[in-house]
Amino acid sequence: MIRTGILNPAILSLLARVRHTNTIVIADRGFPFWPMIETVDISLVDNVPTVRQVLQAMLANHQYGKAFMAEEFLAHNPESTLQSYHDILGKVPLGFEPHEAVFKKRVPHAIGLIRTGDCTPYGNIILESA
Repeated sequence: MIRTGILNPAILSLLARVRHTNTIVIADRGFPFWPMIETVDISLVDNVPTVRQVLQAMLANHQYGKAFMAEEFLAHNPESTLQSYHDILGKVPLGFEPHEAVFKKRVPHAIGLIRTGDCTPYGNIILESA
């Protein structure tokens, strides 16, 4: 029996398949469904869980070399919200790119997507394994 860390078997299975330079998406409650990639939906109610909670849990036991978010995030959220992502990511570089033109085009190439109940505007993040 697992005693610490991520307990969800579907998320554990998904993370076990991530290899060097593979990506995984952690998405908010409104992120579109992508039928071509595995989706683990853990949304319960608004903001339960959040993208940042899932991100924090994943970073505890997995290594990532890059992270990507939509540049629209910067215009729709306070500096404190951005800082919370930086605090969780630590040394993982965070890049911003246009949501429609670049960010969403990365999604179909991901190993999978974890959908949360997060309501943060443009709070989705794509992690690239180290």
